[in-house]
Amino acid sequence: MATDWLGSIVSISCGDSLGVYQGRVSAVDQASQTISLTRPFHNGVKCLVPEVTFRAGDITELKILEIPGLGDNGQCGDFQHTDLGIPNLEGPGGTSQNGTGKLLKKPSSAPQNIPRRTDVKIQDVAISPQQHPCSKSYMDRHMESLNQSKNFRRRHNSWSSSSRHPNQVTPKKSGVKNGQLKNKDDECFGDDIEEIPDTDFDFEGNLALFDKAAVFEEIETYERKSGTRSRGTPSEKAARYRHDENILESEPIVYRRITVPQPSKEFCTDSGLVVPSVSYELHKKLLSVAEKHGLTLERRLEMTGVCSSQMALSLLGGPNRLNPKNIHQRPTVALLCGPHVKGAQGISCGRHLSNHEVDVILFLPNFVKMLESITNELTLFSKTQGQQVSSIKDLPDTPVDLVINCLDCHENAFLRDQPWYKAAVDWANQNRAPVLSLDPPVNEMEQGIDAKWSLALGLPLPLSERAGRLYLCDIGIPQKVFQEVGINYHSPFGCKFVIPLHST
Repeated sequence: MATDWLGSIVSISCGDSLGVYQGRVSAVDQASQTISLTRPFHNGVKCLVPEVTFRAGDITELKILEIPGLGDNGQCGDFQHTDLGIPNLEGPGGTSQNGTGKLLKKPSSAPQNIPRRTDVKIQDVAISPQQHPCSKSYMDRHMESLNQSKNFRRRHNSWSSSSRHPNQVTPKKSGVKNGQLKNKDDECFGDDIEEIPDTDFDFEGNLALFDKAAVFEEIETYERKSGTRSRGTPSEKAARYRHDENILESEPIVYRRITVPQPSKEFCTDSGLVVPSVSYELHKKLLSVAEKHGLTLERRLEMTGVCSSQMALSLLGGPNRLNPKNIHQRPTVALLCGPHVKGAQGISCGRHLSNHEVDVILFLPNFVKMLESITNELTLFSKTQGQQVSSIKDLPDTPVDLVINCLDCHENAFLRDQPWYKAAVDWANQNRAPVLSLDPPVNEMEQGIDAKWSLALGLPLPLSERAGRLYLCDIGIPQKVFQEVGINYHSPFGCKFVIPLHST
């Protein structure tokens, strides 16, 4: 009788401590009161061992999930554990004893749900092929219930399914299997659960088996011997480019594009271009030739005022400081100007700063006779909201945001002995505000105020460290004007009008 159940798929519950096992019955031993399952699953996970054996005393509940060879002529009946050849071992208190057959289920242990894809729970009764015959309709209904609750699903077009079950009918694309309509999920994902790997794939361990350095060394050795080179090897180190670099270079870069007669000091830009300095005599000659070609003093004053004000706006904070939402913290700039061309440059710079909502205080002492350029710039400055003072006492006592120094001049060094000059220098040194010098003189003895930044015009002069960090301003001198005074010139400015210079 026990051999009739070999090959059946059963579910065995062993209580909360051991859990639930499913598998195919491979052996039933009546003498030792044991049952063995092949290809077992423990709580829905495939076991690592091919077969497990259970004692009758450990089993609290046994359910038949599938009976092999049950067809239309099959018989059904109430299943009793004596049909498997295992007598009742349950007595009072759960102790094992011999007795008459009844359902193999311990009432003291709560039933445990079998982990499977569906929640349909089959009845505790099982089908015995040698019990009383049942009607055809009841058999069909019971087989439908078994198929719905089946935990081992098979893919109809897989080789493993057809090889293990040769009598199974291969369904068509319509989804009909054994006379039943299959769910779409079952058609797509209804593979045997036995094909799922037991353990996760060890990616790190598998990658450690590959010795990349040895493989590349072997490739390079082969290339050296054969004289060939393959694509994508580590010997080809692709160049890395920044977002602002051009990857297509038509010709080599020439960094020394400006040459001057008798250079004394050299600077370089952020991109590496070399900018040599010129003497004051050559710089003065360059401006004189440019004026003959139409670059008048008024044009140079306007360009200097625009570029210096643009640099001053950047030093004051740029868009973070000058925006409509921050009008209650408008920056204050003090302009110290003298009665010369450099003073006119400072007045032009103050006019542009005032047009950009900067509080400008212009210091210019009263003189009986002034240059025409200064008079014209003062007339334009008076149309702005800037403030003009002629006494040091009218300058602010508190520190300002920026001081622009236009007191020092390349010529007329006697101005440094004037009382107003000394008073302005003392005020600037005591105000503790950063200083920007416009076109400072070469001789550091002529610089009364230590500057943090200095702005050179056209080409830099050989300034000392006292001038601070040097910037270069483009005042619009054409290239042929440079060539006329013996300077081979190519613009280093690029897309800007003011660039920083670094000492080499």
